[in-house]
Amino acid sequence: MPSLRTALALTMTAAAAVLAPATAAVAATQAPAAPAAAPDALPASAVTSALGPAVAPVRNLTLDPLSNTGVDPLDNGVGSQVADFEPVSTTTLTDPVTHGGSLGTLPVTGPATGLLTG
Repeated sequence: MPSLRTALALTMTAAAAVLAPATAAVAATQAPAAPAAAPDALPASAVTSALGPAVAPVRNLTLDPLSNTGVDPLDNGVGSQVADFEPVSTTTLTDPVTHGGSLGTLPVTGPATGLLTG
């Protein structure tokens, strides 16, 4: 008794044998298409008006999907204090990202993406 796989293989082979000569005949009778004319340049206003809505969702995405969780690998910091000077730590730089920051809330990229979205 033939299996389903064998039956499907024979059906596909028969269909290809019937359709291959027909598609070759149609392709030989059609004239080649004329090359399309080059599109005009897009107006600058169309590009700039489309840029704002395209960038806006990306501005609000959190950069660290594990932020505010107990397993966030970026929630580490190194600090040091020398004598009576104020202590210096890396957590002041990583806090915006590790506490759910997005591009719009970061110190440098926030104002820059604000210029893009208008």
